[in-house]
Amino acid sequence: MHFCIQVEFRHRVPASVFRWVSISIVTVYNLLTEHLQVPAVFIPTALTLLGSLSLLQPDLPDTMYPVGVATFLQSLWEHELPSMLVLVTFSLLLLVVSHFRCNNGTRQQDTPPNLPRFPLFNTLSFFKRRHDFLAWGFRVTGQRLFQFRLLRNKVVVVSGERGRRDFFNAKGLDLQEGFRILTGALPLIHGVTVELHRQRVARIYKRLANLQRNERLTELIPEILHDGRLSYIHGKRLATTRRWHFVEKGDRSGIVFQATMRCLTCAEIAGDPEIVARLRQLYEKVDRGTTPATVLFPWFPSPAMLSKARATKQIYDIIVNAIKVRNQSGVPFNDTLQIFLDEGDELSTIVGFMIGLVTAGSRSTASWLLLFLGCHPKWRNQARSEVKNLITSYTLETISESYSPRDSKSTALSSIPLGAWESETPVLDLLIRETLRIAEPHIAMRRNVGPTTYIDGKVIPTGTLVVYPFSSVHLNPALYPDPWKFEPARLQPKADLTYLGWGGGPGEKQIVDGSLSRWLGRVTCLGSRLARLTIKLVVALLLVEFDFDTIDASGRIADPQPIPNWNDAFACRPAQGQFFLKYKRLDSSDWSSEIRSL
Repeated sequence: MHFCIQVEFRHRVPASVFRWVSISIVTVYNLLTEHLQVPAVFIPTALTLLGSLSLLQPDLPDTMYPVGVATFLQSLWEHELPSMLVLVTFSLLLLVVSHFRCNNGTRQQDTPPNLPRFPLFNTLSFFKRRHDFLAWGFRVTGQRLFQFRLLRNKVVVVSGERGRRDFFNAKGLDLQEGFRILTGALPLIHGVTVELHRQRVARIYKRLANLQRNERLTELIPEILHDGRLSYIHGKRLATTRRWHFVEKGDRSGIVFQATMRCLTCAEIAGDPEIVARLRQLYEKVDRGTTPATVLFPWFPSPAMLSKARATKQIYDIIVNAIKVRNQSGVPFNDTLQIFLDEGDELSTIVGFMIGLVTAGSRSTASWLLLFLGCHPKWRNQARSEVKNLITSYTLETISESYSPRDSKSTALSSIPLGAWESETPVLDLLIRETLRIAEPHIAMRRNVGPTTYIDGKVIPTGTLVVYPFSSVHLNPALYPDPWKFEPARLQPKADLTYLGWGGGPGEKQIVDGSLSRWLGRVTCLGSRLARLTIKLVVALLLVEFDFDTIDASGRIADPQPIPNWNDAFACRPAQGQFFLKYKRLDSSDWSSEIRSL
């Protein structure tokens, strides 16, 4: 099968260069659609790559080249040049051009300073060792703001109190655009997870709000606890060394992933352990396939890109098949999918919601909290006492002696009302807050969609990417002395925007479902209510089922505690290697006595 691609020559350069570019582009397209059978909706629009040539000026007529797999192979034979070399050469040419374009003038006083290194090295450092790279940028420039080139994009990095305030209050900084360009964490399905119309984004946000209403969260509590209990029992049977891989190479924790499936997908998926396990593996493949090359050159068929594309398509197929089964059966379920179906949402909206939010919702916060608790018996015991006090207060009339000891624990936790989980767990709230501060290597990413604005007195032109690293706050010794120390009881800074775990600091008071009032930040995580509840349930169940310690790969008690690697932006693995939870089940007879004595 052959295609024709139109290339507009705007500079007098050898036509063979553009012919090679055209061949490479369409070869990738053919490879994905014909040989790997990937639907066109999964093919990034960057395959055209013609936008990369827009910096050239017109002085040559358009030229048509018939290209395809056969033509590509013939050209390889004639020129004896591998396509990799041509593409890399072309990419380096663009980098060199961009370097001279961005360094051919004198910096104005109201613009952030440029990093001194060649742009290619800055680009690689941004994706490979982001935390260290940004810290180096602030040191080498000596400024609160600096800028660098990311291929054809200008990126401004912000720090400091004034910059933080301007960044989070700027109306022209668009989150969706910044996320789309600067991160490749999402499985890329155009029109489904990326390049969405604003109306569809607003619809997804609305469904997420519906999912976090009091009624739905109350229904989810026993479902999450039931899944968690089964996961713990299953883990016990498999763990012959009496230890769990809660942070196994930084991958998603099994129990957290199961809870995410229950909350964000449907009964057909969450109720099938084999499907859940398969999806977990596929999402981990997507994570491993997110490399600097796949983010910067999503059109190039590198092994990582091909693996990521395959995994993305399989995730898509599993979710679409579950939706198809539901529609064919006509049997409604009380789950997230049913909310979308009842509202008449189209397939792409449903799939986009499930894929995108699962990516964000199954990260490592709960795993890190458990590891920290395994290192700090004081806080582990305080949290366990808090949970037991809740059980004592709310299960007197709901627990029957007919329950077995194992069932009683999850059943007792299920009897605790939503309001108690949200407003009567100050210890768990402190633990979650401190965990997010230490183990959330997040960077707020925005793009200025206009007009030109100013941050900390520096001009930010329209189209500029702007980022704010959370480390500028959460790991700042001036705000949090000894910042790597896990100390939930530490004094919290009083100033605005000094904690970004769930948002951007004090904002407007909001009433949720007419019953729960709270202060929300300007940039509050839209799924924070569901995420916080899920973490509390997962941790509470483990606390009442087991006592545990954190150990390293050799089986020794972890001392000092594991330190999150902030350069590992996606998985946030421990910097010192692998860690596990070594556990023992709490005496069931003691638990039964406690229940019967209520």
